[in-house]
Amino acid sequence: MEQLMIWYEQAQIENLHPIARAAMLHAIFVGIHPFIDGNGRTSRLLLNLELMKDGFPPIVIKMENRLAYYEALDKAHMKKEYDDFIELVAIEAEDSLNLYLSAINQ
Repeated sequence: MEQLMIWYEQAQIENLHPIARAAMLHAIFVGIHPFIDGNGRTSRLLLNLELMKDGFPPIVIKMENRLAYYEALDKAHMKKEYDDFIELVAIEAEDSLNLYLSAINQ
């Protein structure tokens, strides 16, 4: 967890894009797996907190994207390749934003 916090502080200093930072925070936290139960829920809360801190809406991983979510998360954890996971989070963030904007326009 200490290494996660060091990474997080460095990501903020380097101005890592908020979506990339949130996605990577989620993926790294899940890889640490600090709790017996609830690691996925906790990491998704961290993801959404990080997004909302920067003005993005919270996201929900849609059921039809669940397999892609697990595959991208596994790739991030096993190979330290985060691009697929960041892209998935970015798509979900865009979908959430579009949902909010469509509600405002009605």
